[in-house]
Amino acid sequence: MRRWKIALGTAIALGAISVASVHLLDMGNLSGGTAGAAPAPAAFVMPVPVVNVVKKTLPIYLDYAARVESIRSITLQARVPGYLQEQTAADGSNVKQGDLLYRIAPEDYQAALDQAKAQVQRDAATLDYAKSNLGRGTDLAKAGYLDKDSFDQRTSNLRTAQAALAVDQAAVRTAELNLGYAEIKAPFPGRIGRNQASVGTLVSVAGTVLNTLVQLDPIYVTFNPSETDLVQIEQAKAAGPIAVDVLLPGETQPSQKGQLTFIDNTIDHSTGTITARATIGNAKFTLLPGQYVRVRLHVKEQPNTLMVPQVALGSSQLGKYLYVLGKGNTVDQKLVSLGPTDGDLISVTSGISENDQVITGNLQKIGPGMPVSPLPQPKPAS
Repeated sequence: MRRWKIALGTAIALGAISVASVHLLDMGNLSGGTAGAAPAPAAFVMPVPVVNVVKKTLPIYLDYAARVESIRSITLQARVPGYLQEQTAADGSNVKQGDLLYRIAPEDYQAALDQAKAQVQRDAATLDYAKSNLGRGTDLAKAGYLDKDSFDQRTSNLRTAQAALAVDQAAVRTAELNLGYAEIKAPFPGRIGRNQASVGTLVSVAGTVLNTLVQLDPIYVTFNPSETDLVQIEQAKAAGPIAVDVLLPGETQPSQKGQLTFIDNTIDHSTGTITARATIGNAKFTLLPGQYVRVRLHVKEQPNTLMVPQVALGSSQLGKYLYVLGKGNTVDQKLVSLGPTDGDLISVTSGISENDQVITGNLQKIGPGMPVSPLPQPKPAS
């Protein structure tokens, strides 16, 4: 009896499972689907901007720290003594050649000039009388009415009058010069500094400093190339004038230009450098003596140079590298050797070819061999 009950329970359970299975199959058919899984989504491919390599003729420069120096700088002093009457140009003024800067009280020198001119007039009258007297004496001597000693005395008087007139004429020129020296004028165009003698000061010729005057246009920029760079500079100089750019602190593009005009004749053995100098146009007086700047010498042109954006560069323990687009739009890593820069571009001396497409963005999210979706970008300006 017990075995029969167990067998009956087992049959009922198997029947329930079969009915449930049939119900599930019917539900699947009613929904029009199958029991299979949904397809997996496609793998994500990183989009990356790519640019073509730029091929161009690259100007080669040598860069140096430099110091600005004035071509001419003088101390303004008086050539005659006297009381300083007037400062006619304000401190820090830009002046032209011949501009009046200071005036010393001229009354004494005007009086000396007037006196010298009056003496010349007296001497001229004396000379006229001596000439007339000698003329009469000549006629009398020919007629036998004047002895030789008297005639010789008249000749001597004429020569004395001529000498006296010459001396006094020289005194007039000296007085005119002294009167002119009472006005201190700019000997060349430039800028005056801070006044060092107040109006009313008794100025002497023993060293009373009035002011300073410096020439600002053109102006020198002095720098010190190494003896190894000197070879390139001399080669460039042999080919023609060397252009020099001047960059003020904070500038990335030159604001002033000029030419290399001087290379010293001796190398400093303690530093291995030589003194060189460029002459720079400075019409706006942007450069001032003592200012520190950078100079860039254009020494040659390098043709067929391959250039890439500097932002595309990566760095590893093996050196600098670029990611480029490889076969099947995968990432290739190329180790490169670099040369000079030109704006946002940098030259590559080895490691890439002209036909490479360089990846310039999402560099931290890609690696060698990864598939990418290239987004072509405009060719960098060259």
